[in-house]
Amino acid sequence: MKAWQDKIRSVVPYTPGEQPNRPNMIKLNTNENPYPPAPGVRDVLDHFDEDRLRLYPDPTAGTLVGALADYYHVGKDQVFTGVGSDDVLAIAFMTFFNSDKPIFFPDITYSFYPVWADLFKVPYETKPLKEDFSICPQDYYPANGGVIFPNPNAPTSHYEDLSVIREILDHNQDVIVIVDEAYIDFAGESALSLLDDYENLLIVQTFSKSRSMAGMRIGYAIGHPELIKAMNDVKYSFNSYTMSQTALALGVEAVRDDVYFKACTAKIRATREKAKQAFTDLGFTYPEPGANFIFVTHPDYPAKELFAALREKDIYVRYFDKPRINNYLRVTIGTDEQMEALFAFLKEYMNR
Repeated sequence: MKAWQDKIRSVVPYTPGEQPNRPNMIKLNTNENPYPPAPGVRDVLDHFDEDRLRLYPDPTAGTLVGALADYYHVGKDQVFTGVGSDDVLAIAFMTFFNSDKPIFFPDITYSFYPVWADLFKVPYETKPLKEDFSICPQDYYPANGGVIFPNPNAPTSHYEDLSVIREILDHNQDVIVIVDEAYIDFAGESALSLLDDYENLLIVQTFSKSRSMAGMRIGYAIGHPELIKAMNDVKYSFNSYTMSQTALALGVEAVRDDVYFKACTAKIRATREKAKQAFTDLGFTYPEPGANFIFVTHPDYPAKELFAALREKDIYVRYFDKPRINNYLRVTIGTDEQMEALFAFLKEYMNR
């Protein structure tokens, strides 16, 4: 080993979903929205003043913060923005998880959590989900350095009722509790309704899923002003200009078109209902989905083999070779036509 090599920080990085680029492929592996962003987003792009690109963007992301604050009926001092929810969550880890006690999150969850914990040297403990992939709130009662979990969960798509979140918050008044709501717009009520009761609650959401803007990288957090100020202090300590000029302009327009947003999420939920029935008819089982994907398993067809067979036909889904879930596939909800092609192949494969 060279003298300097033992000074390099070594971590096992997060592995994102495969990003193939093949003609006529059906891409159902990264939970992207199959529909375009709001029409106003295209209008902004068509008329964007290129001269703005030579200027630094507003470090406070003021226009976007204001649009989000108006939309969610909160104060501007309650909104934090970042380059996708991953950026927002990473800053939250750096800001709030600084105890010698371990933070808690589920054993089956968003696989970036342990990566950030290792990177920022945050001790952690995973808490096992129940057999139905739901959270056991009592597991989060012991003393800890913070709590984080997705709702709906990734990759299971299970949605927890707000009573579960409230119970966890009631037993964790002295630490920050982060609810990662990347998929909440396809599920039930957001934990935003709990903000007035819990100053230690932080909600993180994204434009990547329900607003069809994964390529723009826009994420945000909503919480008590003291939490947001602390996050901004950390952000400004290493990068003031995180949001690009185009991201700010397009993000504001996406928030403004609420009619399109609700129609688009309703369309995906309707396709999800049809997909649930189609999977059931083929003998698959799954937790009740609350996200824009379904987490399916079949008693007779190993998930790893199905994954490979689908991939050969340029149909991409997500497979996790991990304990407890290595016989499941995570299938993003695409257009009706994409889902019909998926089920046509599965029927053909199972009839061989």
